Amino acid sequence: MSYQVLARKWRPKKFAEVAGQGHVLQSLINSLDNQRLHHAYLFTGTRGVGKTTLARILAKCLNCEEGVTSEPCEACSTCAEINEGHFIDLIEVDAASRTKVEDTRELLDNVQYSSTRGRFKVYLIDEVHMLSNHSFNALLKTLEEPPAHVKFLFATTDPQKLPNTILSRCLQFNLKNLSPKLIVEYLDKTLQKEQIKSDSDALWQVAAAASGSMRDALTLVDQAISYCQGEISNTGVIDMLGVPEQTQVFELLTAMAHGDLPLVLSLVDTISDHTPDYSNMLDSLLSTLHRVAIAQAAPNAVDNSFGDKQTVLKLATDFTAEDIQLFYQLGIKGRSELRSGLDMRSAFEMLLLRMMIFSPSLVEQNLMPSEAGSDNGDLQTGQPNDQNSETAGDRSLIDAARKLGVSEPTKSVQSTKKKTLADQCESNSVGRQNGSVSKSVRDDRQPPAEGLHEHTVSEVCRSDLLRTLTHESWMEIFPSLPVSGIVGNILANTQCAGFEGGILKLKLAKDQSALYSAEILPKLENALNQYFCEPVSLKIAVGVVDVETPALKAQRLTEEAYQCMVNEFETDTNVRELLDRFAATVEKGSIVSLDDEGVAYD
Repeated sequence: MSYQVLARKWRPKKFAEVAGQGHVLQSLINSLDNQRLHHAYLFTGTRGVGKTTLARILAKCLNCEEGVTSEPCEACSTCAEINEGHFIDLIEVDAASRTKVEDTRELLDNVQYSSTRGRFKVYLIDEVHMLSNHSFNALLKTLEEPPAHVKFLFATTDPQKLPNTILSRCLQFNLKNLSPKLIVEYLDKTLQKEQIKSDSDALWQVAAAASGSMRDALTLVDQAISYCQGEISNTGVIDMLGVPEQTQVFELLTAMAHGDLPLVLSLVDTISDHTPDYSNMLDSLLSTLHRVAIAQAAPNAVDNSFGDKQTVLKLATDFTAEDIQLFYQLGIKGRSELRSGLDMRSAFEMLLLRMMIFSPSLVEQNLMPSEAGSDNGDLQTGQPNDQNSETAGDRSLIDAARKLGVSEPTKSVQSTKKKTLADQCESNSVGRQNGSVSKSVRDDRQPPAEGLHEHTVSEVCRSDLLRTLTHESWMEIFPSLPVSGIVGNILANTQCAGFEGGILKLKLAKDQSALYSAEILPKLENALNQYFCEPVSLKIAVGVVDVETPALKAQRLTEEAYQCMVNEFETDTNVRELLDRFAATVEKGSIVSLDDEGVAYD
């Protein structure tokens, strides 16, 4: 006896055997039980979700010899012939192969004749959207007023291509994609009937690969039975599908959550030993990120796929909501790059690097080498650097500008005289009775600049400064705060409202409020704790900021520096000579600093 594939062998023969689609089943059962029968039914949905199966069951319900019922007897000759596929009054048509209007007219020529054996003559037209416009026009009149003995059952994967005139004459049932859990339960029952042992994890892998299609799932099970030689194992299914083990995805995300870049690259190297499909790897990663996002928003809504609910909940606490959304968005955008790249592994690694480097929470962990490393040799000895003799305040301002994503001011602006924080401390008489304070403050991470290495404000001065903090002093200390990334952006767009009752009050510019969330408040407080050397409670209000913030100051200085550079260029003797000789004009937007162009000087 020839082998019959599982998708055909276990095709449901009655409504009770259909997996899922309860919303459609209830409507059909009620209409049959109440004898409220329509003349045209349209079943829509993706492949393998039960469109043709439901249509055949409905045809059987309409023609069962026991009468019109939602539970056909399965014993009469009509039921048997419909199950076997050769009932004379069930005319199945593949519209994909009969698209011409002549085919439709030939089909309709026989509509007027009564059914031969059954109660109704049933026309089941599969992939009905493939019919031509002329075919739809030929069908229209008959579909609107068919003979009493005729029923039309249509199935399509693309209802958008059907004319509205056809849609309006049909009862439309939209079949949903089946959930992985439902597919696993159905496959488990089927394999028990087949007396084939299976691993639960393997069935979850199959369900995920089936993408909501029960027919695809059964086809993959057929393939797995052959591949695994009769007993479906998780390892065999993973090898067969070329998908990563779910534990590898979790390990990868855990390493990413902790900013462990070497471990991430090591895991990718391990995964590559099994010649994976990196597209499937990315899809698994995105699917897990989706579940982690659900766990963060509604922990009770997380399913227990692969028995990994607790692992997903743990990842939800390791990641910030911003990171999950960023990783998911980058992953979606990177799918096309992955499929078009010459080396899929390199494209996959670049995608992971991009996620981590641009992560708002990981940017503070210095995944990339420090830009200041090349200057340490001169500055650690307390000697000034000949190529960079700006003051500590200038250097902090430049660092702040870099964090904000603006270009570095030119040296003509960097050399502008500024009131130092030491002068402010002195004018405000900040100090203790048992000792005096020094005259300047710098970030502990910054090397001392020329003339400042002997003057550093003590922790006492910082503590007292906190209690007398004004917006002016906030502007002075901001470049020295140990902040970067989203934390730096938030603080750079604030106005200081003072320190009162142990609480530092800041007002965040309204147009920057999208950056702020309650989850990031501890990071802001931690940065201030590090600088002021004592616990700082922070209260941030969103509103209109009517003073210059550190971000606006950095932007202003950059614009002034650029304008200064443009002025110097336009007044240059050689430039003036060229303009006069050729009657030329200067395109100001094309003027850039030589340093920005990467020009090196000997």
